[in-house]
Amino acid sequence: MRRKPYLRLLTVSLMLVSTTVFGQETKEEKSKKGFIGRYINNILNDTVSKEKSQFFVFPTVGYRPETGVEFGVTPLYIYYANEDVNNRLSEMKAYSFFTLNGQYGLRIGHALYSDKDKWFFLGDIDFEQFPLKYYGIGNDVPKENIALVDATQFRIKERVLRRVLEDFYIGVETDFRSLTNVSFEGKNDNDLEDIKIPFGAEGSTNFGLGVGLVYDQRHNVLNERDAFFSEFAYLNYNPFWDSDVEYQLISIDNRVFKKINERDVLAAQLFGEFNFGGDVPFNQLSYMGGESLMRGYFKGRFRDQNQIAAQVEYRFLPLKLGFTDRLGATIFTAVGEVFDKWDEVEFNKLKWSAGAGARFLIFQKKDVYLRFDYAFTRDGNNFYISIGEAF
Repeated sequence: MRRKPYLRLLTVSLMLVSTTVFGQETKEEKSKKGFIGRYINNILNDTVSKEKSQFFVFPTVGYRPETGVEFGVTPLYIYYANEDVNNRLSEMKAYSFFTLNGQYGLRIGHALYSDKDKWFFLGDIDFEQFPLKYYGIGNDVPKENIALVDATQFRIKERVLRRVLEDFYIGVETDFRSLTNVSFEGKNDNDLEDIKIPFGAEGSTNFGLGVGLVYDQRHNVLNERDAFFSEFAYLNYNPFWDSDVEYQLISIDNRVFKKINERDVLAAQLFGEFNFGGDVPFNQLSYMGGESLMRGYFKGRFRDQNQIAAQVEYRFLPLKLGFTDRLGATIFTAVGEVFDKWDEVEFNKLKWSAGAGARFLIFQKKDVYLRFDYAFTRDGNNFYISIGEAF
């Protein structure tokens, strides 16, 4: 389980958000709106009863440190199985985008629970065509040591889990990855003398099959307030499964959410990912950075065989302001490191990140927030926009 949720989006008009926060529209004002105006108003005012499913399509303007400004479309579907709020909240989301640099991609993610939560389907589909920055392998690669890797990337990761005890699931995990049309270019047309071309630079297609064990108390994967989650996953990438390489992966993900009072939540996560038993293509190595864990670091800024990371976040959901109950905030910090062997881990040299965020309660009945995070690191600062909490 890598990380989630991964969508970065901004609703069409922040003026509409302020209208919703500071006052309700009259019937006369609503009647003057066209279809688009009424559609956005229904989203922001969220009059749908809690048990009913909701489907929305957002035109978006997003931002990622890896690509810069992105333009796209984001469908989002959330529901309770059989419209029973005693079931867990399921969500399916997609994000298609393009940038002014000619980059484009499509991401589809889901966390689906069946009736009575007997089955749990968790996964992602990711297609991207754009250059990514490659700094090298290791925990100390310099920031200036950059190559641009132009490639087509396709990934399908899926878990099919069956509940066998209360809150305990077991099932199959699969991971298909394909990297094609790969080319390395030096920064500013340099000749890559300072960059060691990694294993997998010619591209690869790999399939991993394994088992997942999950303990999941969450009722709302987009904003949990009081629960414990733990996942252990083992995957075997093997030529028998039509893979170009042979190695194994173990990942561990533990999350705890503690309700401090009716509004505030303390959340923490401990994550580990460990590759062994063979050579791992550079694009499948454990990497640091992104919108969910070690926020502030460029995705893939550091990568190696293994990774350990932890983060803590305090959430004010919502803030006690008096004039509205739809604005929230968070503060967070994280530490982590990538490494090749355990004897190389230096806890006094762990990478750190810290930051703060703002929240807007976009789906009132289902307790789902739009988040804006700004993170600081020694390496630089980055800004993130997304629906749902980072973890």
